[in-house]
This record gives sequence, C-alpha cells and structure tokens, in this order.
Amino acid sequence: MKLSKLYDFAVTEGMAADPRGKEAIAKALARVKREYEALKEKDREFFDKERLTNPYADTRILNGEGSAEIKKALVGVDMETAEVLLADRLNEKGKKIDLVLAHHPEGSAMANFYEVMNMQPDIWYKFGVPINTAEGLMRDRIKEVERRVLGGNHTRAVDAAKLLGLPMMCIHTPADNHVTSYLQKIFDSKKPEVLSEVVEILREIPEYRNAAKRNAGPRILFGEPRNRPGKIFVDMTGGTEGPKDMFEKLEAAGVGTIICMHLGEEHFKNVQKGHLNIVIAGHISSDNLGLNLLFDKVVKEDKIEFIGTAGFERISR
Repeated sequence: MKLSKLYDFAVTEGMAADPRGKEAIAKALARVKREYEALKEKDREFFDKERLTNPYADTRILNGEGSAEIKKALVGVDMETAEVLLADRLNEKGKKIDLVLAHHPEGSAMANFYEVMNMQPDIWYKFGVPINTAEGLMRDRIKEVERRVLGGNHTRAVDAAKLLGLPMMCIHTPADNHVTSYLQKIFDSKKPEVLSEVVEILREIPEYRNAAKRNAGPRILFGEPRNRPGKIFVDMTGGTEGPKDMFEKLEAAGVGTIICMHLGEEHFKNVQKGHLNIVIAGHISSDNLGLNLLFDKVVKEDKIEFIGTAGFERISR
C-alpha cells in the first residue's frame, strides 16, 4: 500500500468511526473551508491545507513521499528519536522497515494537535450537555493546551527520520475514534448492572487483559464495585482531557459512569466534588485497541505487516 493511500484510509475510517457523526464532521470541514477562503493570499502560504479534507490535526504524514510503497511498518504508541534509530538498526539487520508509524503525534501534528479538542463539545452534546456550555468551557481548555505545547521541540523525531531517509506518519484521533465507538457499542449492548461488571467486560478484551497481567489493567477510580453505573459515557477521543469543570455538567446531563484512558490530578480533584463513577480502562492499552481495530481494516485492503514496539502489540481480530 502506498503511504498516501494508508494515510487517506486512516482518515476516512477515522471519520466513519467518529462519535460525532457525519453531519457534525461535514460542518466542521465546512467551517475550515470558510476560514481558508477568508484568508488574504499572503496568509494562505501558512495554512495547513490538509485541514480542508482531514478533520484530525494530530494525524499527518510527517516525512516521505506519498508514492512510497509500505509493506512493513514499525509501530509504537510513542515513536521518538530512539525508536527512529531502532527502525534504522532493524533495517541494518535486514528487517526492511518501510515506515515509522506513531500513535501520539509528532512534528507539525503535535504542534497543532489541540485543534482536535474542538470535537469534544459535539460529543458531550450528544450526551445531553448544552452546546453553549460545552463550547464555553472547552474554549479556555484549548487555549491552555495550546500554551502548553507552544514551546515544545516538536520536530526531533521527524528530523531523525529525515536524516535517515525513513518515511514517518502519526495516526492519533482516527485510532482513538475506533476504541471509543467500539467500547460504547459494547456497553450500550451489554448494559452492565454494577461497576465490577464494567471491569470484567474490559478484561475480556485482549488488550486490556494483557495490560491487567502487567499491573496496568482496568480499575475503578471512583465508585464501589457494587455501584450501579447508570448511563455510561466512553470518553477516549478528542486529543486530550477536556476541561476539569465538565464533570459536573455531564453528571447534571444524566451521565452516571465515565470510562476513560486516564485522569489528570486537577481533573481527579474535580471529580471528587460530585458522584460520578470513574473507570480507568488504561491509556496504552486503549491506544493499542484503537490501533489494532484500525489495522484490522487496513490489512483487508492490502498486506501490510505491523511490527510493535514502544508500547504497541499487534493483536488481530
């Protein structure tokens, strides 16, 4: 499969799995188009034109020509300079790695990844939070994350890939969309009666079962095993954690349990103010699940071998 086709496929399937739905995605892309058309000609040089067709700023081809033929990819949750060097070392040993594929964004995709957080209000709206409230709270959180990444040295790994002549790509939100939609369907269908059953359901999934054996498995962070979960919200996409004040809004909208990848300390403190149940599924294990679900679709299109490293383990379904 050519690199450009792999990239386009990931974006297309990411949109198909997007919890916002097709209409919300179309409106988001239309807003970007209007933004571009309103720019003066001298400013269009600095506009990322991928945004016109790809709604995920954290998913990009970072190095290499689109025509590059990809037969074997080295995949990791975090692919930094050390992992790029690992790919080069494997090539020296005859492994023929054609692509360094990261889940977490690098390069230009990292510098701008906070833009995908704009999808979160649409998701909360579907769970009953007024859109004006969701957008108002998210506005400040996006600016906070933007300030945090602004001073980063984003290009280190990509620079290494360029020097070594290795194609590099990152796939973030399209994979996270897959794990979100997959788990939401499971919990909507199985309707667990108590929180302990939520954990049991997660442990039936290979990625979470393997993580549990490594002491990194699903666990109840807030709530008792016998608590009834109520309405379950799987919160695993949209770049990174939303505003810490959203918990009370989700609880007021009727959400009883949130299943998420992780929970920062400030968010942890805010959850304590309410009565939400929180189940931490696991960060790296959830990233694994999303990537594996996406790769299962890829291999139906073309025979690409995905070799795991840096926290990723290929599991086929």
